Amino acid sequence: MTSPQVFRVAVLGGGSFGTVLANLAAENGHATTLWLRDEAQLEDMQSSRENSRYLPGFRLADSLSFSHDLGAAIESADVIFVSIPSKAFRSVMQAAKPFLRPEQILVSTTKGIEKESFALMSEILREESGLKKIGVLSGPNLAKEIAARMVSGTVIASTQPDVRERVHQVLSSRYFRVFANSDVYGVELGGALKNIYAIAAGMAAALKLGENSKSMLMTRALAEMSRFAVQLGANPLTFLGLAGVGDLIATCSSPLSRNYQVGFALGSGQTLEDVIEDLEQTAEGINTIQIVKHKADDFGVYMPIVSGLYEIIFNRQPLDAVLGKLMQGGQSSDVEFVLPRVGGNP
Repeated sequence: MTSPQVFRVAVLGGGSFGTVLANLAAENGHATTLWLRDEAQLEDMQSSRENSRYLPGFRLADSLSFSHDLGAAIESADVIFVSIPSKAFRSVMQAAKPFLRPEQILVSTTKGIEKESFALMSEILREESGLKKIGVLSGPNLAKEIAARMVSGTVIASTQPDVRERVHQVLSSRYFRVFANSDVYGVELGGALKNIYAIAAGMAAALKLGENSKSMLMTRALAEMSRFAVQLGANPLTFLGLAGVGDLIATCSSPLSRNYQVGFALGSGQTLEDVIEDLEQTAEGINTIQIVKHKADDFGVYMPIVSGLYEIIFNRQPLDAVLGKLMQGGQSSDVEFVLPRVGGNP
């Protein structure tokens, strides 16, 4: 029987998901290095074998290595996962470029959009690295559940079959299944857009709205997500999979989601400034609301939930007034792309 192939893996970013991915690869027998910018965090993780800041209580594989040297971490890697918040994503890739080789595989795990350019992370990877083997990893992947070895699934999206196969080999385990998709843009947009609706779901939970309300929110969110993504060239069927409805359900249903936590705090009466100050990790949904609202306006895409959240969060409109306006909209098609627009409302 042929032994499984061993790869050299680098994961950039010491947040919860980057740590989980690095640990998965290391547990699977691959020579894995987790790169961190914060030297104090690196030293703590090396000595304790635990990410006490973001994943306390979960022991990391003894074989997992750590590095503060970006070049040393990536120059010999076969597969590089980039788990950096969107606001720092481009600068890290610019710093990494001198150490990259044409045959390396780059995979983004960041569910966000660059504010200034509306670039998705895969586009930044391509622009800044010049490499051709690019992929995106997305899905209902709450880091603490994966760290606890609860059964989970994810999606690797790439136009290149060898990228999809290599990532499957590196990450797939008895509790983590890796599915494939070629619609990079759709998978990536699904991951970024669902952050918006997780904030809305958190608000709904704080207001103690019922199951009917939450079900309506998630299904209308799915309609908005697919409507917007298709306008930008994505395949609508992608949103029926793990990277679409799967990720939406997970983040809209779980208090483990940082974006859900933001929405719950806002729905409980806290200010945005207080929420951001209290949150230890980046909640990408706040920035994504602003970015998507303006892009939807430019394209003329009807996104009432996004517009409502924008009014509540950035224009300080009363939540009940915005909710009332949403509920009094004109007749809409229940299933997206089935019926034509009625009364101007899709």
